[in-house]
Amino acid sequence: MLYPDRTPVVLATGQAIDRAAELTPLELAERACRAALGHVPSTPRIVERLSLVDVLGHRAGRAPASELATMLGLEPRVSETTVIGGNVPQALVTRAAADIAAGRLSASLIAGAEAVRGTRLKPQGEVAERSSRRTRAGAESGEPPSPEREVEPDPVVGTERRDLSDEERAAGLAVPIFVYPLFESVLAARAGRTAADQRAHIGTLLAPFTDVAASNPFAWFPERLTSDEISRPAPDNRLVADPYTKRMTAFLGSAHGSALLVTSLEVARSLAPTVEPVFIWGGADAEEVWYPISRQDLGAAPALGRALEQLLAATGVDVDDVDLLDLYSCFPSAVQIAAAEAGVSTNDARGLTVTGGLPYFGGPGSNYVGHSIATMVERLRASGEAALGLLNGVGWYLTKHAVGLYGSEPPPGGLSVCQASAPDEGLPLTSEVAVATPAHVEAATAVYDRSGEATSVPLIARLEDGTRVAAVARADEVKLAAGLLAQGRMVGSAVDVLPGRPPTFLVSDAD
Repeated sequence: MLYPDRTPVVLATGQAIDRAAELTPLELAERACRAALGHVPSTPRIVERLSLVDVLGHRAGRAPASELATMLGLEPRVSETTVIGGNVPQALVTRAAADIAAGRLSASLIAGAEAVRGTRLKPQGEVAERSSRRTRAGAESGEPPSPEREVEPDPVVGTERRDLSDEERAAGLAVPIFVYPLFESVLAARAGRTAADQRAHIGTLLAPFTDVAASNPFAWFPERLTSDEISRPAPDNRLVADPYTKRMTAFLGSAHGSALLVTSLEVARSLAPTVEPVFIWGGADAEEVWYPISRQDLGAAPALGRALEQLLAATGVDVDDVDLLDLYSCFPSAVQIAAAEAGVSTNDARGLTVTGGLPYFGGPGSNYVGHSIATMVERLRASGEAALGLLNGVGWYLTKHAVGLYGSEPPPGGLSVCQASAPDEGLPLTSEVAVATPAHVEAATAVYDRSGEATSVPLIARLEDGTRVAAVARADEVKLAAGLLAQGRMVGSAVDVLPGRPPTFLVSDAD
């Protein structure tokens, strides 16, 4: 049964940027929230849930959502934070929308912020500092500390889980900049491109992103770049991990905040009858096989494809009907794989971002999608006609997915919420071999230092028995392996995996 008054909408949005790097994450979140709430009178009494997206390194204290609520003068029933993940903002919107449609919630404020380079960070947060002062005062007076005076941590939405396997970490695949290039190597091999060819292809892909960033007042790098300026290695654009240059990767050092006020249509009309709400048509969540090393296809994201398919089918929308797109762009392989799963060309005339993307708008930790949603909402509101916007968020290594569909008009069939699963099972993996063992390379990258020298070549290979292994080039083979990778000859080649932890490898068909 449909309850039109319960139709979930985004009523107001706010964004903030701090180019001077003077604000803490909570101060940025407060600024964004005030920008959103400023559009709607009498919101303090209506906000029932305040959700704050994970702040990197817990640098906002143990109870950042509660502290933010106090800063804003709100008294929500629930103040919560989340686990890490670029999928989180959209997942929070989907959850809030489902609760609103079911009548369990009237209004939710979803905020997020990062200020990695901020100069006034308060590692424990102001609330924790006040508690610490009270505890010290009690100690000085001889009174024992009172448990109720300690800051209670905010409840956390989501389940913490290790991002990578021991096998991947042992081979040096410990951070995204070393893992996403592995996916890229698969795409390059399938297209028959060398590393240089793939860099040029990526430059062509990302140059239009910079055009969008150049006109976005909240973009960290609001300047247009040519494809050559993005792809050509240079002193100010060094090669990081083949084939990626610095300008192809998410920029973590930005200082951004965003806020989304999600309500029912009934609440929106009562609070702000002159504000045009944007309707949440639906959302879908999904997870791939968790560890990349175990995935059947290192150049695809089948769970994301299934989430997109289910959401579009549930809402009766074809991807060609969508007017605005924002594909998560932490690294170029993420954009290309999402486009393939959505059935969208990488040179689609609609463009693939509304913000400028994580390398140019900025990559504020887990909260980029808070900004892509806010920007999408404003673009849809300004369209003046019926329009749809589709976006996705990614957590970890193309591991966690969230997809959202928004419209300037109500969804004919009401809200659609989907939960997709990975359509395949993980491959077996091993951490070592007993003797030198032949293997087939399925993905590889070369990691470079600031002088431009290759320092390691990690790869994922499959042994003859079908088991996957992560290995790294033996020290005397790094230069040879990096050269083969640059020529487009590493993926698909044969190597001998050697005993040890981590396993090393020797190229066995370099001629």
